[in-house]
Amino acid sequence: MQLNVLGQENGGEAAASSCASGSCGSDNDQMAALPEAIREKVKNHPCYSEEAHHYFARMHVAVAPACNIQCHYCNRKYDCSNESRPGVVSELLTPEEAVMKTKAVAANIPQMTVLGIAGPGDPLANPGRTFDTFRMLSEQAPDIKLCVSTNGLALPDAVEELAKHNIDHVTITINCVDPAVGAKIYPWIYWNNKRIYGEKAAKILIQQQQKGLEMLVEKGILVKVNSVMIPGVNDEHLKEVSRIVKEKGAFLHNVMPLISEAEHGTFYGIMGQRGPEPEELQDLQDACAGDMNMMRHCRQCRADAVGLLGEDRGEEFTLDKIAAMDIDYDSAMKTRAVVHAGIMEELEEKEEKRKRLAAVNVPASADIIPEDTRPVLMAVATSGGGLINQHFGHAEEFLIYEASPKGVRFISHRKVDQYCIGGDTCGEKESALAGSIRALKGCESVLCSKIGYEPWSLLEEAGIVPNGEHAMEPIEEAVMALYKEMIASGALAEKAPEAESISA
Repeated sequence: MQLNVLGQENGGEAAASSCASGSCGSDNDQMAALPEAIREKVKNHPCYSEEAHHYFARMHVAVAPACNIQCHYCNRKYDCSNESRPGVVSELLTPEEAVMKTKAVAANIPQMTVLGIAGPGDPLANPGRTFDTFRMLSEQAPDIKLCVSTNGLALPDAVEELAKHNIDHVTITINCVDPAVGAKIYPWIYWNNKRIYGEKAAKILIQQQQKGLEMLVEKGILVKVNSVMIPGVNDEHLKEVSRIVKEKGAFLHNVMPLISEAEHGTFYGIMGQRGPEPEELQDLQDACAGDMNMMRHCRQCRADAVGLLGEDRGEEFTLDKIAAMDIDYDSAMKTRAVVHAGIMEELEEKEEKRKRLAAVNVPASADIIPEDTRPVLMAVATSGGGLINQHFGHAEEFLIYEASPKGVRFISHRKVDQYCIGGDTCGEKESALAGSIRALKGCESVLCSKIGYEPWSLLEEAGIVPNGEHAMEPIEEAVMALYKEMIASGALAEKAPEAESISA
C-alpha cells in the first residue's frame, strides 16, 4: 500500500536501495533506541518525533497571558500577525473559545494530533484557564494529545493536576543549572507574591525546574527540555544542562537559537546580543548529543500556531471564521481516525522497507563510501510528507541535511522570505532571493521539485548546485543518492571552503 494522506505521490524506490546499509535517517536510529513505551507515545507527535513532523500537525491555543518570570529574550505581543516566534499571538482566547477553535482545526486538518498550551505567558501561571481548557478537551475531543510547555517555576505544584488530565507530554524551558548564569538571562521572577531578582531568583527557578522534572518522570510523564542558546552567556554551559536533565529523566533536549533581531523589542535584541550562527548551533547540538537525544526540527512556534511544523494556518481559524463553520466533531473523529491510521501504515511500511533493505541488500564494494570522505550539507525544499515536493521559489524555509559515510541526518531548518510571490515585486523578489542564498551558507546543493533559470544561475555563482532531478522522492534517500553522485563525479575531491566548513 502506497498511501500518502497529504495527497502527495511517493517515489524513490531506486533511491531507497542506495541506503541499503540502513544508515539513512539518524532520527530513526535515535528513536529505535528508546523504550517501546516512549516510542508509542511520540510516534504521532510532530514536536517530539522528527519522522512524525513531516506528516502530523499540531496547534497551540493562546489562553495563558500572564507570566511569572521575565526573560531577556522574550517580549510578548498580542494581536500581532506579522511575527513568528514564541510569545506572539493574534487572538487571546477564553477556555471555551480555545475548545471551539481546537475542534474546528481538528475537523479541517485531520492530520492534527496534538494540542499544546505554550503561552503567550506561562500556562502554569494561569492554572485556571489552562486546566479548564484541558478538562473540556479531554471530554469533548479525547482523540487529541494534550501538551503543555512551561518555564517550570510553578511546575511542582501542578504535577498532580497535569497527571489528572492525562497530559503525558510536558516541555520545560531550562536554560541553565547555575544561578550565576541564570542571573544573566532572567532579571526577575514572581515568587510567593513578591518579585525576586538576580542570582537568588535564578536559584529558586532552577530548584523548581529540577524538582518538577523529577516529579514528572516519577509520574511517567514524558519530558522534553527546551534551551535557548545565547552566545557568550550559556552556550558552553548547555552541555552541562544536557547532562543533568538526562540524568534526571528527560528523554529529549531541544537546543534552540536565540531570536535576537532588535525589531522584536526584547532586552537582548535592543542591547545587541547576537544569536548563534548555524554552524555554532550545530556544533553545540552535536556536543550535547553525546549525553542526550537531540531535537533538531523545532520551529520556535508562535503561541497560536496551527498546522504542520514550518507552516502557520492560524489565519484560517480566527474566531469570526470559526463561528461561520458547521462542525460535526463526532463525524470528524471518524475521518481523523482513518487519516491517522493511513499515515501510521505508511510510516510502518517505510520502516519495514528500511529494515528489509538493511538486511537483504548488502552494498557492493563499489557502493561503499570510504570513511574519510568529507560530509556535505544539502538544503531541501519540501511542503511536507517527507518528500522533495516544493518549488525553490515557493519555499519559506529549507531543511538542512548532512550526508556522510555514516548516512544522512537532519541538521536544522533555515527560514527565508518566499522568493516567488507573483505580481509586480521585482525588487522584493531580488532581495528575497539574495536572502535565500545567504541563508544557505555552507550548503553545497539544494534539492527542490523545480527551480527557475535566474535562481539557478545565482546559486551556482554562490557555489551551491541546484538539483531538481529527485523531485517527489523521499528526502533522505534522495540526499544519499545525490551524495553518491557527487562522490562518483569527483565533486568532493576538493576540500569544502574553510569559512563554510561543517563538522563531521
